[in-house]
Amino acid sequence: MNNLQIPENYHSPLTIRETEVAIKEVKDHFERALAKSLHLTRVSAPLFVRPESGLNDNLNGVERPVAFGIKEQEDREVEIVHSLAKWKRYALKRYGFHSGEGLYTDMSAIRRDEDTDNIHSIYVDQWDWEKVISKEERNMETLEYTVGKVYSALKETEAYMARRYNYIEEFLPDEISFITSQELETMYPDKTPKEREYHFAKAKGAVFIKQIGKTLASGQRHDGRAPDYDDWELNGDIIVYYPVLDIALELSSMGIRVDEDALRRQLKEACCEERAEMDFQKALLNGKLPYTVGGGIGQSRICMFYLRKAHIGEVQSSIWPDDVLEEAASRGVYLL
Repeated sequence: MNNLQIPENYHSPLTIRETEVAIKEVKDHFERALAKSLHLTRVSAPLFVRPESGLNDNLNGVERPVAFGIKEQEDREVEIVHSLAKWKRYALKRYGFHSGEGLYTDMSAIRRDEDTDNIHSIYVDQWDWEKVISKEERNMETLEYTVGKVYSALKETEAYMARRYNYIEEFLPDEISFITSQELETMYPDKTPKEREYHFAKAKGAVFIKQIGKTLASGQRHDGRAPDYDDWELNGDIIVYYPVLDIALELSSMGIRVDEDALRRQLKEACCEERAEMDFQKALLNGKLPYTVGGGIGQSRICMFYLRKAHIGEVQSSIWPDDVLEEAASRGVYLL
């Protein structure tokens, strides 16, 4: 299916080569700003993990991971990561991080079941970050404070790119707005979750939608979340209004991670209590992992946003349907 949308009269001021230079500038500046804002240390990360470890992100529970057998180990199977949401918490413990300290890493993933369009690709690249907190800090105040720190890095990077490239205008608001998924449903009861995000983001410019994954008054969820990393009462998404495509654009998913009680509750609600027997989940339930807050920030998403591109394929190299490639090229949009 061709889901390509090219705005009328769209033209990128940057050539492909100039775009590649600008991508590096965005990534270098934002990475430094994020690490400084949250006091993070960069670490290396795995591309694949063992299924029985419980470390892979199950996303909405229906996506199939890319898996392969290792010849040297009698074809023992491993999976390409979907994200590093749980691995980071394990790494904080193993590497000896303490309260107030955190890590970040470059994460590359393959999501074979993704429906691609202007902002979705089967290739996912993001900064995954995680920070140790105390049990007492597992509250909404900590979450909103941390969101503010991430948003300040986003604002700073937009200002930097606007100084470097005169066609880029700053349009992120000074402050990010907060709203729960239930408040959003109450505000727009006749709209879908994506429509609610669009209307609220367009009105505010930048929003953090809290409590994603829990069941709303309607009996529906705003969006799916795996039950064994985010606490559904203490998480959310950073979403900005993107005028180039006239859409709400999610840049980051983050949250305070589950403690023992939240994990048991959410595994039961998600009807997957058997996951409590996996290595990661057992370690958490036995109190062997630190309490943390963390998230992921899309690298290609923010490059697309800051460079005012119409398609994520203009800032990352992936695989696209032939008809999308042909139509994009015919309209002057060149996918890497």
